[in-house]
Amino acid sequence: MSELKKMLNADEALELLLGHARPIGEVERIHTTHALGRVLAQPLVSTVSVPPLDNSAMDGYAVACADLNPGGETRLRVAQRIPAGSVGHALERGTAARIFTGAPVPAGADAVVMQEDCAVEGDEVIVRATPKNGANIRRTGEDITVGQEILPAGVKMRPQEMGLIASIGLADVPVYRKLRVALFFTGDEIVMPGEPLQEGEIYNSNRYTLLGLLEGMGCRVADFGIVPDSLEATVEVLNQAWHEADLIVTSGGVSVGEEDYVKAAVERTGKLDMWKVAMKPGKPIAYGMVHDKTPFIGLPGNPVSAFATFCLFVRPFILRCQGVQNVTPRSYRLPAAFDWSKNGNRREFVRARLEPQADGAPGVAIYPNQGSGVLTSAVWGEGLAEIREGTTVARGDAVKFTPFSELLG
Repeated sequence: MSELKKMLNADEALELLLGHARPIGEVERIHTTHALGRVLAQPLVSTVSVPPLDNSAMDGYAVACADLNPGGETRLRVAQRIPAGSVGHALERGTAARIFTGAPVPAGADAVVMQEDCAVEGDEVIVRATPKNGANIRRTGEDITVGQEILPAGVKMRPQEMGLIASIGLADVPVYRKLRVALFFTGDEIVMPGEPLQEGEIYNSNRYTLLGLLEGMGCRVADFGIVPDSLEATVEVLNQAWHEADLIVTSGGVSVGEEDYVKAAVERTGKLDMWKVAMKPGKPIAYGMVHDKTPFIGLPGNPVSAFATFCLFVRPFILRCQGVQNVTPRSYRLPAAFDWSKNGNRREFVRARLEPQADGAPGVAIYPNQGSGVLTSAVWGEGLAEIREGTTVARGDAVKFTPFSELLG
């Protein structure tokens, strides 16, 4: 059996990883102001209605429609003034109440006339437009009713979820604790930025890429740095990391070279369930368990390969471990603004962005150099275009495009 036939395709690899992902389960309560990016551990049910009372949607005059002349202007005495935060009294027949946005609508009023449709003369208002019953009134419970579930468990909170939680008066929320991720890198040729670069050495860009990706997902990262290229050193750091972390992520050392020790070290301390995926970039990606407890994902060492495989595989795995239910990024079928004549046996994820075509509609353009070491392509790009195994692409064909906004965080 050929090497390619032994490899999983990208869909099979993702299915395997998600099948092994286990939610943390440990819950803590945090202040709502700190909830950004955290995953809700329990459904939230409102004990209040939002809004709690009928209130005005704008500045104007609260009136009873029965008091208005449907064919022309109506003159009404302004009997009260109701700013936001105050409660007026019941509206007398033949009067209007000056009212401001957010103020409760007084009993007896069934519409609010915007101030632009009114004129004031002394203590009277001239209503020049006849509103419909209920006009410009936000009804009690229009947004949320008592007993309504506003958010299910498993939601990763954005600013809008934080605002929604605050709108029902919750000062703190139950969330899963942060995922602990151990991170290390292999390769005697890599050095840290700030150090002098000797012949044959390169700077460790993957550390910064992966730290940014992990921290952007709200993980608590233990950075073990660069591990020397030896089996003993790699086993030692795995033995140190496994009991401190919920997940171990590495970069480099999972290929087939004589100086690639990560695969052998994982097999010594645990087992590998996956090694290599029929994709490009990023074929040498591995998954296993260290000491039958801590999941391990080994990413390739090439910068674009590490970035792409994290986005496609590590991100959904982490989301599932964080308790997120829906881990599938949104993608779009859009016309290609390129030709792809290579009929390959590996699925390709090419760095791409949207550019307007001759008709003004967006098309998917790709970076001219798709090398796995060309990190510039990921900066230039706005997402990944997928070219499936055994297919070619002609300009105008529909291709699957997944924006980076769906693949990060």
